[in-house]
Amino acid sequence: METVPPAVDLVLGASACCLACVFTNPLEVVKTRLQLQGELQARGTYPRPYRGFVGSVAAVARADGLWGLQKGLAAGLLYQGLMNSVRFYCYSLACQAGLTQQPGGTLVAGAVAGALGAFVGSPAYLVKTQLQAQTMAAMAVGHQHHHQSVLGALETIWQQQGPSGLWRGVGGAVPRVMVGSAAQLATFTSAKAWVQERQWLPEDSWLVALAGGMISSVAVVAVMTPFDVASTRLYNQPVDGAGRGQLYGGLADCLVKIWRQEGPLALYKGLGLAYLRLGPHTILSMLFWDELRKLAVRAQHQRT
Repeated sequence: METVPPAVDLVLGASACCLACVFTNPLEVVKTRLQLQGELQARGTYPRPYRGFVGSVAAVARADGLWGLQKGLAAGLLYQGLMNSVRFYCYSLACQAGLTQQPGGTLVAGAVAGALGAFVGSPAYLVKTQLQAQTMAAMAVGHQHHHQSVLGALETIWQQQGPSGLWRGVGGAVPRVMVGSAAQLATFTSAKAWVQERQWLPEDSWLVALAGGMISSVAVVAVMTPFDVASTRLYNQPVDGAGRGQLYGGLADCLVKIWRQEGPLALYKGLGLAYLRLGPHTILSMLFWDELRKLAVRAQHQRT
């Protein structure tokens, strides 16, 4: 893969993932509701207003209107911009330094880049999760925070919990994005190269990136979903006066409680929606990123 300056990758990566977010945000709303449904309750002991993909989409639309399927979009775009600008910039630096050419280098570079991006974008993801969980009482799952806007949510959290409150739940977000980023960046590059080697498609075709993204998305969903469920729970849980979570003490505590009280399969709640969301998001973001990089490389060649 031809290189572009890290600063260019910063802009391209953030832009690509924001474009993908516009298309996949409705799936993120439904996935969030499914992951919060039946929180810390044994299977079969709680009402299930959200059932399956079509039923869940219809339930959200009935409760919140069609625009409700884009709840939290502004916060989602802010998160994608912050997280992926850092993630792609750091990964590009690692590529330029030759670290990704070392054994296991792509996994390490992807994980570290993802961790840094997740930390920077954590406040936006916190607000996004809480906004997407909000709905009418009859359809509510998980704690309801009653925010009116992204800025209003950030202001409320800052006033009630202090600056550290904006990073509450980051302990779940960092491992989530580390494993997802490592899987995505490592498998996309190798999957795309594998498709090119088979010469099934024209080398410069966007279909090569599409095929690589489809393969990559399977790995991302497989390793990321349990961390995704835990991260959603940690971000949405109510807090006490000191800003401490009232349900979970951290990532390990969250995973153990879900396993014990809901069963091990609960760690894969919303798996189908997770794939429907992560799959297209991975495909679209990596496809957009790859095509934008090609344009940037051509522009570099024209200047030289």
